Amino acid sequence: MAESTQGHQEGHIKRTLETRHLAMIALGGTIGTGLFITSGSAISTAGPGGALTAYVIMGIMVFFLMTSLGEMATYMPLTGSFSAYSTKFVDPALGFAMGWNYWFNWAITIPVDVTSAGIVMNFWLPHVPSWVFSTVVLVLIFLINYLSVRSYGETEYWLALVKVVTVIVFLVVGVAIILGIMGGKPVGFSNFHYKQAPFVGGAPAVISVFLVAGFSFQGTELVGITAGEAATPEKSISKAIHSTFWRILLFYIFAIFVIACILPYTNKNLMNADVQNITMSPFTIIFKRAGLAVAASIMNAVILTAVISAANSGLYASTRMLYSQAREGYAWRFLGYVNRRGIPIYALIFTMIVSTLAFATQFVVPQAYMYLTDASGLCGFIAWLGIAISHFRFRKAFIAQGHSVHELKYHATLFPFGPIFAFILCIVVICGQNVEAFAKMDWSNILITYMSVPLFLVLFFYYKIRYRTHMIPLRQVDLSKSTKGEKYEG
Repeated sequence: MAESTQGHQEGHIKRTLETRHLAMIALGGTIGTGLFITSGSAISTAGPGGALTAYVIMGIMVFFLMTSLGEMATYMPLTGSFSAYSTKFVDPALGFAMGWNYWFNWAITIPVDVTSAGIVMNFWLPHVPSWVFSTVVLVLIFLINYLSVRSYGETEYWLALVKVVTVIVFLVVGVAIILGIMGGKPVGFSNFHYKQAPFVGGAPAVISVFLVAGFSFQGTELVGITAGEAATPEKSISKAIHSTFWRILLFYIFAIFVIACILPYTNKNLMNADVQNITMSPFTIIFKRAGLAVAASIMNAVILTAVISAANSGLYASTRMLYSQAREGYAWRFLGYVNRRGIPIYALIFTMIVSTLAFATQFVVPQAYMYLTDASGLCGFIAWLGIAISHFRFRKAFIAQGHSVHELKYHATLFPFGPIFAFILCIVVICGQNVEAFAKMDWSNILITYMSVPLFLVLFFYYKIRYRTHMIPLRQVDLSKSTKGEKYEG
């Protein structure tokens, strides 16, 4: 079946995503429940100074990672992105493991996001089972991704715009409260030296907030996945990534600064916010303080757009990664088929089936569903490690083969410091994910937390041992701008 499907290829990947789509996809990838809900727990854990320090350091790391990805994606815009780069620049075994790791991450995260959407909808319609809304969202994101890549781009553009406008309004309202223009007398910066502030819990607390910040920033690498379908990748990818630093600065650092100014780190609501209790979101609390009576409903609607956006992007990213895996020979060949609309249709259907089955496990064995979600926990950080390693090897190979850095249309910032810094920080975050469990020798907790690491290593060593691969010598690295059989149109 795979052979016949491949032989009657009717479509090509279409380059129809515009600069505005990519800019909003990169931005939408960073703004989600991490900012709207869990940012409060970061302030409660490490104090205002500790939270800002952790987010600034993590933001700098993400900026370096995105410039690394930008340099590779503008030189070689491929649908498989960092998985394909790992294959070409490092070791085919790394590309195999990276691709399946990233596909698994999103395929398992999609049901988490649609479940969250159902819970959010229960805020307005508490008597309707949440799974009904979750199922509607699953069907909706499938249709968006089934129609065309442009329908995905347009949907993400408008969903991201809702989130951006919300954050901008929040920042304006927050500054007005700090200055006393709204919400009563000025609050100033007194909460920065309230009790143990600005730093609470010392270095261990800051490191624990690294994890929260890292999860908040996951999704920024989506812009690399879209490279293969960008109309003008050299222009649009570099533009989207170049502004990443300023987006992170404005939307995360400034937002956390505003929250920390208005709410003391001892505020119990900062630790109680979750999707099921939106009234405890720091955004909701501050909007209410400014006199906005319907703040909870507004933030609920915004968070609904955030989880739908995350599920939509997850289905897009996992479908493209599976398509790329098939093209590289790492998955069944029929999954590399593209229909006339430019959609890897079988990769989309296969991913949708896996995500739906993962979603359904919660009705049969609730614990199995928890294990699946925990297993995907560190997958994003592993993907970031792959980006850092691939870029380091790419630049070294580029020079070793007689090329000049001036030939590159986009230059990563502070090479080689950037990828090395990102690599070290990712290792620190992965190792420090659950230090308490190691201290107590709680093996079941350790297994749940770090499950994605042995899964990745099994994939890596399986391919390495079976096909006897090795790290590609720098002079033999393939710098040609295509993958096996990948075709583009438009």
